[in-house]
Amino acid sequence: MVAPAELAVMHYIRQQQALGLGHAVLCAKAFVGQVPFFVLLPDDLIVGPEPGAAQLISAMQGPDESVIAVQEVPWEHTSRYGVVSIDSETGLIVGIVEKPQPEVAPSNLAVVGRYLLQPEVFDCLAQITPGAGGELQLTDALALMLKQGHKLRPCRFKGVRYDTGSPLGFLEANIGMALAREDMRAQVLAMLARFR
Repeated sequence: MVAPAELAVMHYIRQQQALGLGHAVLCAKAFVGQVPFFVLLPDDLIVGPEPGAAQLISAMQGPDESVIAVQEVPWEHTSRYGVVSIDSETGLIVGIVEKPQPEVAPSNLAVVGRYLLQPEVFDCLAQITPGAGGELQLTDALALMLKQGHKLRPCRFKGVRYDTGSPLGFLEANIGMALAREDMRAQVLAMLARFR
C-alpha cells in the first residue's frame, strides 16, 4: 500500500487548439499554482536505470532551478529540436533556440521531452509571441527565463530514448522494448530474421 505522502495529484487538461507546446503548458497554469512541476512529453519514451523524472530531480542543485533533459544528436538533426548551449564553468544552460539549422546551431545538445520547471515559466509563456511554426514555443519561454536571470540546468539522462512520434520511431520503441524482455527476446529475434 502506498502511504498518502507518496501520492501524486494528477490533472488532465485538453488543449482545445493545437497552438504549440508552450500553449499546452500554459493551459495547465491554474492547476499548477506556484510549485515546480513536470512536463513529460509522451512521444519521448525514456528507458533507463531510473525514470526520467527522477533523474531530473537528482540533477537539480537548487530550489530555484528548472531542469531540462538533454542528449547529443547528430548535427544534421538539430533542426528537429530545441538546442542548448552550456556554460563550461557553471554547467548551466546559457542559451536555447528552437529548431536551428545545423550551420547556426549553438551545439548538438538537444532538449528531449522531460522538463522540471519552476512556475515562473507561466509569466514568460504569457509574454512570448508565436515562434517556429506559428506556435507558442516552450523553448522561447525558456529563453526568456534565461534573460530574466532564472537558472536552467541540463540533465544528460541515463538510458535509451525512443522517439515514438514517427512511425519508424514507434516501431523501434516496440522492438527495443521487446528485445529487452528475456521472455520475448528470442522470439523477436527469430521474427526479425524472417525479414532478411
